[in-house]
Amino acid sequence: MRNTFVSGNAYGTDLSRPLAQWATKVAPTAVFAILSMAFVANAQAETLFVTLEKDNALAVVDPIAGKLIKTVGIGQRPRGIVISPDNKFLYVATSDDNTIQIIDAETLKVVGQLPSGDDPETFAINAAGDRLYVSNEDDSLVTVIDIADKKVVKQIKVGVEPEGITASPDNRWVVSASETTNMVHWIDPKTNTIVENTLVDPRPRSLGFTADSQQLWVTSEMAGTLMVLDVNTKQIIKTIPFDVQGVTRDKIQPVGVVIDKDSKRGYVALGPANRVAVINAQTFEVESYLLVGQRVWNLAFSPDQKRLYTTNGTSNDISIIDLDSQKVTKSVGVGNYPWGVAVKP
Repeated sequence: MRNTFVSGNAYGTDLSRPLAQWATKVAPTAVFAILSMAFVANAQAETLFVTLEKDNALAVVDPIAGKLIKTVGIGQRPRGIVISPDNKFLYVATSDDNTIQIIDAETLKVVGQLPSGDDPETFAINAAGDRLYVSNEDDSLVTVIDIADKKVVKQIKVGVEPEGITASPDNRWVVSASETTNMVHWIDPKTNTIVENTLVDPRPRSLGFTADSQQLWVTSEMAGTLMVLDVNTKQIIKTIPFDVQGVTRDKIQPVGVVIDKDSKRGYVALGPANRVAVINAQTFEVESYLLVGQRVWNLAFSPDQKRLYTTNGTSNDISIIDLDSQKVTKSVGVGNYPWGVAVKP
């Protein structure tokens, strides 16, 4: 089969001819530029979705252009957000509606809802995309939801004030962190029962697995630390303190955490310290602190992991971090109190 283009162009060339013949009629640099632009545009296309807790809305951002595209009204007090593995649906915890909305990722229309239990804030989706695990902070429960049936499978009693929750990439574990009990609870998703508990530093806030599911990273908002746990032993193998020059210790409140797919670096949002800590994932040394917006909450990678996006609650913007240069390249105003962030390729 030969490569052809639709006829008619600015050069007066018949583009129904084979590509090789057409290329001889056009300056090689022009051909290269046209094809390169098409490739780059396709490779970089992605969309950010940011929950705006005080606007009851979802902000839609083009991170490549660095522009807010639009905001869409949704439910009351939206916070946690994830995108389905097939990128077709967004799930948003609308806390004051006591539900999780299902939103079509293309049309941005609400197409359903899930029974989340009271006051949902954070939740995790498993790798298969068929279960959601929701933290019900007021009731000390984790609610397990079958997405297809839109039904609660089970409610699991955990410690006091559960918030952070995550599912391992290998689908072996769901882990819930209870802020007042100061524990992480290891839940077997096959039986939906707790099989082990690990005592951690005060007020564990967020959790993240490495891509190989061998480590669990847990932030402690009150102690100002990050703990790295070995998944096999369920024990802490490293506790990393944070010390930002010119920032008092009470302002260093670690929350969101992500680790890159190659386990080279991890990133921790430090809340009112207005910094993201960059951590060498092999040595567990803090490499640097990146200044972002005010009250940085949550983090998400771009699909190619070339960029990192942060939600900055009280400066009402997001920060875009170039991970090759390890520099913040832009901030984008999105609306009142940005909280959660999800990325669609």
